[in-house]
Amino acid sequence: MNYEDIFRLDDRVAVVIGAGSGIGEAAAKGLAAHGASVVCADAREESAEQTAGAIGDSAKALAVDITKTESVERLFRNIVDQYQRLDIVVTTPGVNVRKHIAAYEDAEFDRVVELNLKGTFRVLREAGRTMSERGAGSIIAFSSIRSQVVEPGQGIYAATKAGIVQMVRALAAELGPKGIRVNAIAPGVVETPLTRQIKDRPDWYAAYAAKSVFGRWASADEMVGPVVYLASDASSFVTGSVLFVDGGWTAVDGRFDPPV
Repeated sequence: MNYEDIFRLDDRVAVVIGAGSGIGEAAAKGLAAHGASVVCADAREESAEQTAGAIGDSAKALAVDITKTESVERLFRNIVDQYQRLDIVVTTPGVNVRKHIAAYEDAEFDRVVELNLKGTFRVLREAGRTMSERGAGSIIAFSSIRSQVVEPGQGIYAATKAGIVQMVRALAAELGPKGIRVNAIAPGVVETPLTRQIKDRPDWYAAYAAKSVFGRWASADEMVGPVVYLASDASSFVTGSVLFVDGGWTAVDGRFDPPV
């Protein structure tokens, strides 16, 4: 193995779903910086085009709505038609309705589950089908610390993120014999459009920052390293894993600093 090139992604084709903003945008730029040709996919095609434009000639933009099976199938079909291969799939979209379970409406439940869990399922399914034909590839789904720890108002969101972890593990077992790796990344609190509601509340924002051992939130750029690692040969024997990128949130209780 050439250790100097262990993180390089030259001659590989990646699709990043959710590339129009936040973690997906950063991931698309990071994969391209390491040599990949990147398809920036998003429900907002204009946002995907902006990300692709910032990357340059090694990127293109496509629209996708992961709540629609035909849209996901069309995305993967278009990528294979154009590039004749697909090596890396990253899927980031998520939505949250912060409410106590007793206050949840059926429509709100359906909205969160449809995008987070079933949408991710559609991507995982199509990625698995596509990569199985080549017998190689890396699939990366975004979960959350909420797959492990919850708080009031996060129950349904947390259930979807835990479900993503179990789908990733199952798919890793199913596709491993074909040479395909499947992993999840579980961020803590990250500065993205999804967390704007919290950022608008200084007390809430500070409380979340204090839960990290670094005393701050993560930036979307800090998710790029984990994405590149799981996409590259550096993680060639890693599958069915959940990589927590949470500033120590799930490792440390943090409620009290006892005297020692």
